[in-house]
Amino acid sequence: MEIPRLIASDVDGTLLSTETHLSDRTVGVVTRAVGASVPVVLVTGRPPRWIPQVAEQAGLTGYAVCANGAVLYDIGADRVVDVHGLLDPVMLRDVADRLTFALPGCRLASERIGTHAIDDDMKNFVVESEYHNPWGSNEGSVVSRAEVLGHSAVKLLVSHTKMTSDEMAQAAHTVLNGTVDITFSSGGGLIELAAHGVTKGTGLAEIAQRFGVGAHGTIAFGDMPNDLEMLRWAGHGVAVANAHPVVLDAADEVTAPHFEDGVAQVLERWF
Repeated sequence: MEIPRLIASDVDGTLLSTETHLSDRTVGVVTRAVGASVPVVLVTGRPPRWIPQVAEQAGLTGYAVCANGAVLYDIGADRVVDVHGLLDPVMLRDVADRLTFALPGCRLASERIGTHAIDDDMKNFVVESEYHNPWGSNEGSVVSRAEVLGHSAVKLLVSHTKMTSDEMAQAAHTVLNGTVDITFSSGGGLIELAAHGVTKGTGLAEIAQRFGVGAHGTIAFGDMPNDLEMLRWAGHGVAVANAHPVVLDAADEVTAPHFEDGVAQVLERWF
């Protein structure tokens, strides 16, 4: 691949060298790329409110694709610039009813979006009692299931403490029949549901268009099934060595694991 004109990277398990931090090596190559007028875009399942802590470390003030493609966020302006595929309450309730049958004992949470990373006048993230976050976060307002499903959301999250994410996704597919897209970014018993056709790939394509860059000029990095569409869309899709097997199979290239600065090792070819 020639020098990329756009760099896109997943965050957790890919760009971050630990659960919370970027290495000096990664920060250095990101800084050099931006200095060479090559945009670096964070493309993540994270909501906008989880972006600043990463962007500040990397010195990024441009765009982030959040919520697996549903939200485009301007980091420097702290502004949501576009939202795609809201799940309305009718859809949420229908999906929840089917999941209760396929995944008995599951617990739900929903991600809502306003105009900024954090909107004081709304609950951005609501969870029902006993919802389990595999990352150990206690974030979220605990509400009834009716409240979780009662307002439009960009993402419905489903947890189960006695199943893997792969097992959950297989069971959910049997009852949802493509009405929503199912993916996951952790193997620890959590799946993420979004409107059909809304993916990291569609979100990245929109950002690339804003920069006047096509897929051929884009390099993308990822590690989990929610990165598949992004890696397939990009001209060169790179998986870190710690990636899920389906991602390793789909990638054009496999680099070192995230804890060995796999993203930086590739980008240092040009920057």
